[in-house]
Amino acid sequence: ERVSFLRPSQTILDVLGPRPVSILSGPSHAEEVARGLPTSLALAGSDPDINLQIQSLFNSESFRVYTNHDVLGVEIAGALKNVIAIAAGINDGLGYGDNAKAALITRGLVEMTRYGVACGAEASTFNGLAGLGDLIATCTSPHSRNRKVGERLGKGEKLAQFLPGMSQVAEGIFTAPSIREHAVQRNIDLPIIEQVYQVLQHGKSPKTAVQDLMNRAPRKE
Repeated sequence: ERVSFLRPSQTILDVLGPRPVSILSGPSHAEEVARGLPTSLALAGSDPDINLQIQSLFNSESFRVYTNHDVLGVEIAGALKNVIAIAAGINDGLGYGDNAKAALITRGLVEMTRYGVACGAEASTFNGLAGLGDLIATCTSPHSRNRKVGERLGKGEKLAQFLPGMSQVAEGIFTAPSIREHAVQRNIDLPIIEQVYQVLQHGKSPKTAVQDLMNRAPRKE
């Protein structure tokens, strides 16, 4: 949430009061789930017994759920991957190819993990379905709304021109400024997310944003 930085589970608790909350997240485009295509997700919650009950309810021949206790990490991963997907779409729109996109996904995962760990999440969560899994799907799928937004920006369209006509929400548009503001407050280095923010909020040229990323000072991986 932009002003309070509350995560979905915190908002639920704020409205409904103390109760167990579980979060289901991961690579799960609705178009494929509806067709019964194999899908696997992470289920994070503070109550292990409830997690097991939910896992049992959802598991089927085409839908598999893995339990996870790191609610914070799962929620952060689900939010930040949308911003990285916009960057991946910008790469597609600019026609920069597979090498650049692979680098964006890889370094994007580093930023997601860095931010998550700084907020108290577990690093391992970001290598799982809610992190890397969802990131790959959102950055590469033709179903991904966030990737499509980035692609249109990369092709030269302006956000203000096409945003009003969008029938579905691309969450990364609204997540980017919130995450960026919080990262600046806590001095967390998120260069890809910073450039996406500049493109979305200040109309920075996508090509210039990529150039600025590539021209950063050398550093260790």
